[in-house]
Amino acid sequence: MTTLGPRALNRALLERQLLLHRHQLTAAEAITRLVGMQAQAPAPPYVGLWTRLTGFRHEELAGLLTGREAVRVALLRATVHLVTAEDCLDLRPLVQPVLDRQVRGVARFAKAIAGLAPDELAAAGREALGGEPLTTKELGAALAARWPERDPDGLANAARGQLPLVQVPPRGIWGVGGLTRYATAESWLGRPLGTGATVDDLVLRYLRGYGPASVKDVQMWSGLTRLREVVDRLRPGLRVLRGEDGRELFDLPDAPLPDPDCEAPVRFLPEFDNILLAHDDRSRMLDERRRSAIFTRNGIIRATFLVDGFVAGTWRVDGKRDTATLVLEPFGRLSRASRKALEQEGAGLLEFMTPEASDRTVRVEPLGS
Repeated sequence: MTTLGPRALNRALLERQLLLHRHQLTAAEAITRLVGMQAQAPAPPYVGLWTRLTGFRHEELAGLLTGREAVRVALLRATVHLVTAEDCLDLRPLVQPVLDRQVRGVARFAKAIAGLAPDELAAAGREALGGEPLTTKELGAALAARWPERDPDGLANAARGQLPLVQVPPRGIWGVGGLTRYATAESWLGRPLGTGATVDDLVLRYLRGYGPASVKDVQMWSGLTRLREVVDRLRPGLRVLRGEDGRELFDLPDAPLPDPDCEAPVRFLPEFDNILLAHDDRSRMLDERRRSAIFTRNGIIRATFLVDGFVAGTWRVDGKRDTATLVLEPFGRLSRASRKALEQEGAGLLEFMTPEASDRTVRVEPLGS
């Protein structure tokens, strides 16, 4: 078997994640190719698309959300993802076991629905959401009116796991606040959930967007378990490679494997970017010693920047009135060329994120600060 080191895997991932160069794609095309974008907060998908696409504008993604061509829905790993309407309908049924496991894993949610049939809870949730979209609190109150002895918040969160609920606008619109309100995917999109997509299809799409990868990598990305038999079923049509540690890596026969020494431009990744969450072995992107600086105890995955294709530090934007500062915290010493490239790319990021600011600055923090 061909053995691939971290640089080869890095360049393959960057190419498939639209990060070796910016692409002339629509936002919908990019979201489809990425098999969705993790989206707990509204801003990260906008930054993730800006860093991947030529000429991306906030209005393009906002239009997809208000036009019901894209939605925010609990999906992979039971986390909120931005996906196209088609992928919401097709993929959401495939990851239902992941949502079920999440509900069972939270004692308060599991206690709230103990003894309730899943179909009964789902039917009650659909009835409650039959009018206008509801907040979690409102959904809980509606369900508690039927089961007053049960915890309303636990009922609502269990229903969110049982039903395909999308977060409706203005949630997810750049610069617009407001409470998170939910509607069923079927009512919001005007179509039923799909029945044609399979887990095999999901694995193949993952490999096209994130491969080459191991079975554990696919499971980490999706949240699904016991995928060995799926990959074994697909094996005759896959390219089989090997990592330097001896792990089997699977890939599509026609998927690109760029030269490991090809140039990779500096890039800014938003919080929660899937490129850092899609593999069990993250060595193709990240020095494991830096993990604690990015993955915080409260579940936040910090925004990062790439130098030579690998995570080289974190970033944030500090602002006050009409000023904005992009603060870079590198993990190690930056070369003069890398620093200049980060400052130039960072200036574009600041302009995108803070168009109202009249005074923008990029600041690189000294090591150890």
